[in-house]
Amino acid sequence: MGILQDLLKDIPIPKMVKIKQQFDQQQIENVSEAVTEKLQQEKVRSLVKPGMSIAVAVGSRGVDRIVEITAATIAFLKERGAHPFIVPSMGSHGGATSQGQIDVLKHLGITEKSIGAPIRSSMDVVKIDELPNGLPVYLDKYASEADGIVVINRIKPHTAFRGPVESGIMKMISIGLGKQKGAEACHQMGFKYMAENVPAMASVIMKKHPVLFGVATVENAFDKAAIIDVLTEEEIMEKEKNLQAQAKELLPKLFFDQIDVLVIDEIGKNISGDGMDPNITGRFPTPYATGGPDVSKMVVLDLTPETEGNANGVGTADFTTQRLVDKMDRDVTYANGLTSTVCSPTKIATTLLNDREAIQAAIKTCNILDFHTVKMVRIKNTLEISEIEVSESLLPYVQKHPRIDVITEPAEWVFSKEGNLL
Repeated sequence: MGILQDLLKDIPIPKMVKIKQQFDQQQIENVSEAVTEKLQQEKVRSLVKPGMSIAVAVGSRGVDRIVEITAATIAFLKERGAHPFIVPSMGSHGGATSQGQIDVLKHLGITEKSIGAPIRSSMDVVKIDELPNGLPVYLDKYASEADGIVVINRIKPHTAFRGPVESGIMKMISIGLGKQKGAEACHQMGFKYMAENVPAMASVIMKKHPVLFGVATVENAFDKAAIIDVLTEEEIMEKEKNLQAQAKELLPKLFFDQIDVLVIDEIGKNISGDGMDPNITGRFPTPYATGGPDVSKMVVLDLTPETEGNANGVGTADFTTQRLVDKMDRDVTYANGLTSTVCSPTKIATTLLNDREAIQAAIKTCNILDFHTVKMVRIKNTLEISEIEVSESLLPYVQKHPRIDVITEPAEWVFSKEGNLL
Protein backbone atom coordinates (compact mmCIF):
# COMPACT_ATOMS: atom_id res chain seq x y z
CA MET A 1 0.00 0.00 0.00
CA GLY A 2 1.41 3.37 -1.05
CA ILE A 3 1.05 6.73 0.66
CA LEU A 4 -2.05 7.66 -1.33
CA GLN A 5 -3.83 4.41 -0.53
CA ASP A 6 -2.91 4.84 3.13
CA LEU A 7 -4.38 8.36 3.18
CA LEU A 8 -7.63 7.24 1.55
CA LYS A 9 -8.29 3.75 2.95
CA ASP A 10 -10.56 4.90 5.77
CA ILE A 11 -12.55 7.52 3.85
CA PRO A 12 -16.20 6.31 3.76
CA ILE A 13 -18.21 6.39 0.55
CA PRO A 14 -21.92 7.02 1.25
CA LYS A 15 -24.86 4.93 0.12
CA MET A 16 -26.62 6.44 -2.88
CA VAL A 17 -30.26 6.88 -3.82
CA LYS A 18 -31.54 7.11 -7.38
CA ILE A 19 -33.82 10.10 -7.98
CA LYS A 20 -35.67 11.63 -10.93
CA GLN A 21 -35.61 15.36 -11.63
CA GLN A 22 -38.69 16.68 -13.42
CA PHE A 23 -38.14 19.08 -16.34
CA ASP A 24 -40.41 20.78 -18.87
CA GLN A 25 -40.90 18.24 -21.68
CA GLN A 26 -42.53 20.48 -24.29
CA GLN A 27 -41.26 19.55 -27.74
CA ILE A 28 -42.19 19.76 -31.41
CA GLU A 29 -43.37 16.40 -32.73
CA ASN A 30 -43.20 17.08 -36.47
CA VAL A 31 -40.04 19.11 -36.92
CA SER A 32 -40.03 19.10 -40.74
CA GLU A 33 -43.58 20.44 -40.80
CA ALA A 34 -42.75 23.14 -38.25
CA VAL A 35 -39.70 24.28 -40.25
CA THR A 36 -41.63 24.33 -43.53
CA GLU A 37 -44.47 26.33 -41.97
CA LYS A 38 -42.05 29.01 -40.78
CA LEU A 39 -40.26 29.09 -44.13
CA GLN A 40 -43.50 29.61 -46.04
CA GLN A 41 -44.06 33.02 -44.45
CA GLU A 42 -44.14 35.68 -47.14
CA LYS A 43 -41.35 37.66 -45.47
CA VAL A 44 -39.11 34.60 -46.00
CA ARG A 45 -40.42 33.44 -49.40
CA SER A 46 -39.85 36.89 -50.89
CA LEU A 47 -36.13 36.70 -50.08
CA VAL A 48 -35.49 33.68 -52.32
CA LYS A 49 -35.43 34.33 -56.07
CA PRO A 50 -35.23 31.73 -58.87
CA GLY A 51 -31.69 30.94 -59.93
CA MET A 52 -30.04 32.17 -56.73
CA SER A 53 -26.99 30.27 -55.50
CA ILE A 54 -27.47 29.85 -51.74
CA ALA A 55 -24.90 28.64 -49.21
CA VAL A 56 -26.56 26.85 -46.30
CA ALA A 57 -24.37 26.93 -43.20
CA VAL A 58 -24.61 23.81 -41.04
CA GLY A 59 -22.28 22.15 -38.57
CA SER A 60 -23.00 22.58 -34.86
CA ARG A 61 -22.79 19.30 -32.98
CA GLY A 62 -25.73 17.54 -31.41
CA VAL A 63 -28.58 19.68 -32.78
CA ASP A 64 -31.81 17.71 -32.46
CA ARG A 65 -33.25 16.57 -35.82
CA ILE A 66 -30.59 18.47 -37.73
CA VAL A 67 -30.97 16.26 -40.81
CA GLU A 68 -34.73 16.88 -41.01
CA ILE A 69 -34.31 20.61 -40.42
CA THR A 70 -31.62 20.89 -43.07
CA ALA A 71 -33.49 18.74 -45.59
CA ALA A 72 -36.68 20.79 -45.13
CA THR A 73 -34.73 24.02 -45.65
CA ILE A 74 -33.05 22.67 -48.79
CA ALA A 75 -36.42 21.48 -50.16
CA PHE A 76 -37.92 24.95 -49.58
CA LEU A 77 -35.04 26.68 -51.37
CA LYS A 78 -35.33 24.30 -54.33
CA GLU A 79 -39.08 24.81 -54.49
CA ARG A 80 -38.42 28.54 -54.80
CA GLY A 81 -36.13 27.84 -57.78
CA ALA A 82 -32.84 28.42 -55.96
CA HIS A 83 -29.68 26.30 -56.12
CA PRO A 84 -28.70 25.54 -52.51
CA PHE A 85 -25.49 23.89 -51.33
CA ILE A 86 -24.14 23.02 -47.89
CA VAL A 87 -21.13 24.80 -46.41
CA PRO A 88 -19.67 23.12 -43.28
CA SER A 89 -19.69 25.90 -40.69
CA MET A 90 -17.81 24.79 -37.61
CA GLY A 91 -14.75 26.98 -37.23
CA SER A 92 -11.73 24.73 -36.71
CA HIS A 93 -13.58 21.50 -35.93
CA GLY A 94 -12.87 18.38 -37.94
CA GLY A 95 -9.15 18.86 -37.54
CA ALA A 96 -9.43 22.16 -39.45
CA THR A 97 -9.39 20.27 -42.76
CA SER A 98 -11.85 20.22 -45.64
CA GLN A 99 -12.36 16.45 -45.50
CA GLY A 100 -12.47 16.49 -41.72
CA GLN A 101 -15.42 18.89 -41.79
CA ILE A 102 -17.22 16.71 -44.34
CA ASP A 103 -16.65 13.78 -41.99
CA VAL A 104 -18.13 15.74 -39.08
CA LEU A 105 -21.25 16.45 -41.16
CA LYS A 106 -21.47 12.77 -42.09
CA HIS A 107 -21.28 11.86 -38.41
CA LEU A 108 -24.24 14.21 -37.85
CA GLY A 109 -26.12 12.38 -40.62
CA ILE A 110 -25.73 15.15 -43.16
CA THR A 111 -24.67 13.86 -46.57
CA GLU A 112 -25.48 14.99 -50.08
CA LYS A 113 -27.97 12.13 -50.32
CA SER A 114 -29.69 12.73 -46.95
CA ILE A 115 -30.34 16.44 -47.53
CA GLY A 116 -30.58 16.59 -51.31
CA ALA A 117 -27.86 19.13 -52.03
CA PRO A 118 -24.13 19.18 -52.74
CA ILE A 119 -21.59 19.87 -50.00
CA ARG A 120 -18.82 22.35 -50.78
CA SER A 121 -16.13 22.13 -48.15
CA SER A 122 -13.01 24.25 -48.01
CA MET A 123 -10.93 25.92 -45.33
CA ASP A 124 -10.29 28.84 -47.69
CA VAL A 125 -11.69 32.15 -46.48
CA VAL A 126 -11.76 35.73 -47.65
CA LYS A 127 -11.02 38.64 -45.36
CA ILE A 128 -13.93 41.00 -45.77
CA ASP A 129 -13.15 43.70 -43.20
CA GLU A 130 -11.78 44.50 -39.75
CA LEU A 131 -13.50 45.52 -36.53
CA PRO A 132 -12.60 48.91 -35.04
CA ASN A 133 -10.42 47.03 -32.53
CA GLY A 134 -8.36 45.58 -35.37
CA LEU A 135 -9.72 42.03 -35.41
CA PRO A 136 -10.02 40.66 -38.96
CA VAL A 137 -13.39 39.33 -40.14
CA TYR A 138 -13.34 36.23 -42.37
CA LEU A 139 -15.96 34.40 -44.42
CA ASP A 140 -15.90 30.98 -46.09
CA LYS A 141 -14.88 31.40 -49.73
CA TYR A 142 -17.82 29.44 -51.14
CA ALA A 143 -20.28 31.38 -49.00
CA SER A 144 -18.71 34.68 -50.06
CA GLU A 145 -19.37 33.82 -53.72
CA ALA A 146 -23.02 32.82 -53.20
CA ASP A 147 -26.00 35.05 -53.96
CA GLY A 148 -27.31 34.41 -50.47
CA ILE A 149 -26.49 32.70 -47.17
CA VAL A 150 -28.81 30.73 -44.89
CA VAL A 151 -27.70 29.71 -41.39
CA ILE A 152 -29.07 26.76 -39.39
CA ASN A 153 -28.21 26.47 -35.71
CA ARG A 154 -29.45 25.84 -32.19
CA ILE A 155 -29.59 28.76 -29.76
CA LYS A 156 -28.27 27.99 -26.28
CA PRO A 157 -26.18 29.47 -23.45
CA HIS A 158 -22.44 29.51 -24.07
CA THR A 159 -20.08 27.74 -21.71
CA ALA A 160 -17.46 30.46 -21.34
CA PHE A 161 -19.12 33.89 -21.59
CA ARG A 162 -22.39 35.68 -20.93
CA GLY A 163 -24.15 38.22 -23.12
CA PRO A 164 -27.45 38.99 -24.84
CA VAL A 165 -26.27 36.77 -27.72
CA GLU A 166 -24.20 33.66 -26.98
CA SER A 167 -24.33 30.41 -29.00
CA GLY A 168 -26.65 30.59 -31.98
CA ILE A 169 -27.15 32.20 -35.36
CA MET A 170 -24.72 35.10 -34.93
CA LYS A 171 -21.98 32.87 -33.55
CA MET A 172 -22.45 30.54 -36.52
CA ILE A 173 -22.03 33.51 -38.86
CA SER A 174 -18.96 34.97 -37.14
CA ILE A 175 -17.09 31.82 -36.06
CA GLY A 176 -18.65 28.89 -37.93
CA LEU A 177 -18.52 30.52 -41.36
CA GLY A 178 -15.16 32.06 -40.54
CA LYS A 179 -13.60 28.58 -40.46
CA GLN A 180 -10.29 28.15 -38.63
CA LYS A 181 -9.09 31.71 -39.29
CA GLY A 182 -12.40 33.22 -38.17
CA ALA A 183 -12.53 31.09 -35.03
CA GLU A 184 -8.96 32.04 -34.17
CA ALA A 185 -9.63 35.73 -34.76
CA CYS A 186 -12.78 35.79 -32.65
CA HIS A 187 -10.97 34.05 -29.78
CA GLN A 188 -7.83 36.20 -30.11
CA MET A 189 -8.81 38.71 -27.43
CA GLY A 190 -10.27 36.05 -25.14
CA PHE A 191 -13.73 35.34 -23.84
CA LYS A 192 -13.79 38.60 -21.90
CA TYR A 193 -14.71 40.35 -25.15
CA MET A 194 -16.58 37.54 -26.89
CA ALA A 195 -20.01 38.99 -26.08
CA GLU A 196 -18.96 42.09 -28.04
CA ASN A 197 -16.94 40.49 -30.84
CA VAL A 198 -19.39 37.74 -31.88
CA PRO A 199 -22.28 40.08 -32.80
CA ALA A 200 -19.88 42.71 -34.15
CA MET A 201 -18.27 40.26 -36.58
CA ALA A 202 -21.66 38.85 -37.57
CA SER A 203 -22.98 42.35 -38.21
CA VAL A 204 -20.05 43.13 -40.51
CA ILE A 205 -20.65 39.94 -42.49
CA MET A 206 -24.39 40.59 -42.76
CA LYS A 207 -23.72 44.14 -43.95
CA LYS A 208 -21.35 43.03 -46.72
CA HIS A 209 -22.97 39.73 -47.74
CA PRO A 210 -26.67 38.77 -48.03
CA VAL A 211 -27.54 36.55 -45.07
CA LEU A 212 -31.12 35.85 -46.10
CA PHE A 213 -32.34 34.24 -42.91
CA GLY A 214 -31.47 31.94 -40.03
CA VAL A 215 -33.31 28.79 -39.01
CA ALA A 216 -33.10 28.73 -35.22
CA THR A 217 -34.02 26.01 -32.74
CA VAL A 218 -34.27 26.02 -28.97
CA GLU A 219 -34.16 22.67 -27.17
CA ASN A 220 -35.75 21.48 -23.95
CA ALA A 221 -33.94 19.83 -21.03
CA PHE A 222 -33.92 16.52 -22.91
CA ASP A 223 -32.22 18.03 -26.00
CA LYS A 224 -35.42 17.87 -28.06
CA ALA A 225 -36.49 20.75 -30.29
CA ALA A 226 -39.03 22.80 -28.35
CA ILE A 227 -39.02 26.02 -30.39
CA ILE A 228 -38.32 26.59 -34.09
CA ASP A 229 -38.24 29.99 -35.74
CA VAL A 230 -36.97 31.56 -38.94
CA LEU A 231 -35.33 34.96 -38.51
CA THR A 232 -34.78 37.31 -41.44
CA GLU A 233 -31.55 39.30 -41.51
CA GLU A 234 -33.30 42.33 -40.00
CA GLU A 235 -34.73 40.20 -37.18
CA ILE A 236 -31.65 38.19 -36.22
CA MET A 237 -30.15 40.67 -33.74
CA GLU A 238 -33.27 41.22 -31.61
CA LYS A 239 -35.07 37.90 -31.98
CA GLU A 240 -31.97 35.88 -31.14
CA LYS A 241 -31.78 37.73 -27.80
CA ASN A 242 -35.33 36.64 -26.98
CA LEU A 243 -34.66 33.03 -28.01
CA GLN A 244 -31.49 33.03 -25.91
CA ALA A 245 -33.53 34.02 -22.86
CA GLN A 246 -36.01 31.20 -23.57
CA ALA A 247 -33.14 28.73 -23.99
CA LYS A 248 -31.86 29.62 -20.52
CA GLU A 249 -35.30 29.03 -19.04
CA LEU A 250 -35.49 25.54 -20.60
CA LEU A 251 -31.92 24.58 -19.68
CA PRO A 252 -31.68 21.43 -17.55
CA LYS A 253 -30.06 21.80 -14.15
CA LEU A 254 -29.14 20.05 -10.94
CA PHE A 255 -31.66 21.11 -8.31
CA PHE A 256 -28.98 21.64 -5.67
CA ASP A 257 -27.41 24.97 -4.74
CA GLN A 258 -24.41 23.40 -3.01
CA ILE A 259 -22.77 20.02 -3.61
CA ASP A 260 -19.78 18.69 -1.66
CA VAL A 261 -18.78 16.14 -4.31
CA LEU A 262 -20.01 15.82 -7.89
CA VAL A 263 -19.10 12.54 -9.60
CA ILE A 264 -19.34 12.45 -13.42
CA ASP A 265 -19.03 9.03 -15.04
CA GLU A 266 -17.95 10.29 -18.48
CA ILE A 267 -16.99 13.40 -20.40
CA GLY A 268 -16.46 13.94 -24.12
CA LYS A 269 -16.76 16.33 -27.05
CA ASN A 270 -19.98 14.58 -28.08
CA ILE A 271 -21.42 15.63 -24.70
CA SER A 272 -20.26 19.24 -24.78
CA GLY A 273 -17.54 21.30 -26.39
CA ASP A 274 -16.13 21.51 -22.87
CA GLY A 275 -16.41 17.76 -22.29
CA MET A 276 -19.14 18.47 -19.74
CA ASP A 277 -21.52 21.42 -19.80
CA PRO A 278 -20.40 24.04 -17.26
CA ASN A 279 -23.97 25.33 -17.13
CA ILE A 280 -24.79 22.03 -15.40
CA THR A 281 -21.68 21.58 -13.25
CA GLY A 282 -21.20 25.21 -12.24
CA ARG A 283 -17.50 24.90 -13.16
CA PHE A 284 -16.72 27.34 -15.97
CA PRO A 285 -13.43 27.53 -17.89
CA THR A 286 -13.37 31.33 -17.68
CA PRO A 287 -14.50 33.96 -15.14
CA TYR A 288 -16.85 35.45 -17.74
CA ALA A 289 -19.70 32.95 -17.29
CA THR A 290 -21.62 32.02 -14.17
CA GLY A 291 -24.47 29.76 -13.05
CA GLY A 292 -25.14 26.29 -11.77
CA PRO A 293 -24.40 24.79 -8.34
CA ASP A 294 -21.51 25.54 -6.00
CA VAL A 295 -19.45 22.33 -6.20
CA SER A 296 -16.63 21.86 -3.70
CA LYS A 297 -14.92 18.93 -5.43
CA MET A 298 -15.56 17.32 -8.80
CA VAL A 299 -14.49 13.91 -10.14
CA VAL A 300 -14.54 12.71 -13.76
CA LEU A 301 -14.06 8.98 -14.23
CA ASP A 302 -13.85 8.20 -17.95
CA LEU A 303 -14.05 9.40 -21.56
CA THR A 304 -16.84 8.58 -23.99
CA PRO A 305 -15.80 6.40 -26.95
CA GLU A 306 -17.13 9.05 -29.34
CA THR A 307 -14.68 11.70 -28.11
CA GLU A 308 -11.80 9.64 -29.55
CA GLY A 309 -9.32 10.65 -26.87
CA ASN A 310 -10.23 14.34 -26.70
CA ALA A 311 -10.27 14.97 -22.94
CA ASN A 312 -11.02 18.70 -23.06
CA GLY A 313 -12.65 19.53 -19.73
CA VAL A 314 -10.67 17.14 -17.55
CA GLY A 315 -8.75 20.10 -16.13
CA THR A 316 -11.98 21.63 -14.88
CA ALA A 317 -12.33 18.69 -12.48
CA ASP A 318 -10.33 18.22 -9.28
CA PHE A 319 -9.76 14.48 -9.64
CA THR A 320 -9.71 11.90 -12.40
CA THR A 321 -8.63 8.30 -12.98
CA GLN A 322 -5.63 6.66 -14.59
CA ARG A 323 -8.10 4.96 -16.95
CA LEU A 324 -9.19 8.32 -18.37
CA VAL A 325 -5.64 9.63 -18.68
CA ASP A 326 -4.55 6.47 -20.51
CA LYS A 327 -7.25 7.11 -23.13
CA MET A 328 -6.31 10.76 -23.58
CA ASP A 329 -4.98 12.00 -26.92
CA ARG A 330 -2.94 14.96 -25.75
CA ASP A 331 -2.37 16.52 -29.18
CA VAL A 332 -6.09 16.59 -29.95
CA THR A 333 -6.93 17.77 -26.42
CA TYR A 334 -4.32 20.52 -26.31
CA ALA A 335 -5.38 21.77 -29.76
CA ASN A 336 -8.63 22.88 -28.12
CA GLY A 337 -6.76 25.15 -25.76
CA LEU A 338 -4.49 26.54 -28.45
CA THR A 339 -7.50 27.49 -30.61
CA SER A 340 -9.76 28.84 -27.85
CA THR A 341 -6.84 30.35 -25.84
CA VAL A 342 -8.36 28.76 -22.72
CA CYS A 343 -5.94 26.09 -21.55
CA SER A 344 -7.08 25.26 -18.01
CA PRO A 345 -9.68 22.67 -19.18
CA THR A 346 -6.98 20.71 -21.03
CA LYS A 347 -4.74 20.27 -17.99
CA ILE A 348 -4.76 16.86 -16.33
CA ALA A 349 -6.58 16.81 -12.99
CA THR A 350 -5.05 15.04 -9.96
CA THR A 351 -5.01 11.44 -11.13
CA LEU A 352 -5.81 8.44 -8.93
CA LEU A 353 -5.39 4.76 -9.68
CA ASN A 354 -9.11 3.89 -9.91
CA ASP A 355 -12.68 5.10 -9.42
CA ARG A 356 -12.83 4.30 -5.73
CA GLU A 357 -9.70 6.27 -4.88
CA ALA A 358 -10.72 9.24 -7.03
CA ILE A 359 -14.09 9.42 -5.25
CA GLN A 360 -12.49 8.99 -1.83
CA ALA A 361 -9.97 11.73 -2.61
CA ALA A 362 -12.81 14.12 -3.46
CA ILE A 363 -14.61 13.31 -0.22
CA LYS A 364 -11.43 13.72 1.83
CA THR A 365 -10.77 17.18 0.40
CA CYS A 366 -14.30 18.64 0.26
CA ASN A 367 -13.83 20.50 3.57
CA ILE A 368 -16.53 19.00 5.79
CA LEU A 369 -16.12 17.79 9.39
CA ASP A 370 -17.99 14.48 9.09
CA PHE A 371 -17.33 12.53 5.88
CA HIS A 372 -20.42 10.40 6.53
CA THR A 373 -22.63 13.46 5.86
CA VAL A 374 -21.11 14.29 2.46
CA LYS A 375 -23.59 15.81 0.03
CA MET A 376 -22.73 13.86 -3.09
CA VAL A 377 -24.34 13.80 -6.54
CA ARG A 378 -23.47 11.32 -9.27
CA ILE A 379 -24.43 11.77 -12.93
CA LYS A 380 -23.62 9.74 -16.03
CA ASN A 381 -22.82 12.88 -18.05
CA THR A 382 -24.19 16.40 -18.38
CA LEU A 383 -26.61 15.39 -21.14
CA GLU A 384 -28.41 12.86 -18.94
CA ILE A 385 -29.42 14.47 -15.66
CA SER A 386 -33.04 13.47 -15.33
CA GLU A 387 -32.26 10.26 -13.43
CA ILE A 388 -29.24 10.70 -11.18
CA GLU A 389 -27.96 9.47 -7.80
CA VAL A 390 -27.55 11.40 -4.55
CA SER A 391 -26.13 10.48 -1.15
CA GLU A 392 -28.33 9.62 1.83
CA SER A 393 -27.58 12.97 3.45
CA LEU A 394 -29.56 14.70 0.69
CA LEU A 395 -32.70 12.58 1.19
CA PRO A 396 -34.51 15.07 3.48
CA TYR A 397 -34.01 17.77 0.85
CA VAL A 398 -35.08 15.72 -2.17
CA GLN A 399 -38.17 14.35 -0.38
CA LYS A 400 -39.45 17.90 0.06
CA HIS A 401 -38.54 19.13 -3.43
CA PRO A 402 -41.61 19.53 -5.70
CA ARG A 403 -39.70 18.52 -8.84
CA ILE A 404 -37.76 15.52 -7.52
CA ASP A 405 -39.02 11.93 -7.09
CA VAL A 406 -37.16 9.25 -5.13
CA ILE A 407 -36.86 6.04 -7.18
CA THR A 408 -34.83 3.61 -5.06
CA GLU A 409 -33.73 2.81 -1.53
CA PRO A 410 -30.15 3.69 -0.49
CA ALA A 411 -27.56 1.28 -1.90
CA GLU A 412 -23.82 0.72 -1.67
CA TRP A 413 -21.50 1.46 -4.56
CA VAL A 414 -20.31 -1.68 -6.35
CA PHE A 415 -16.65 -1.78 -7.33
CA SER A 416 -14.59 -4.39 -9.17
CA LYS A 417 -11.53 -5.90 -7.53
CA GLU A 418 -9.52 -3.28 -9.42
CA GLY A 419 -11.50 -0.54 -7.68
CA ASN A 420 -13.54 0.59 -10.67
CA LEU A 421 -17.32 0.94 -10.76
CA LEU A 422 -19.35 -1.93 -12.13
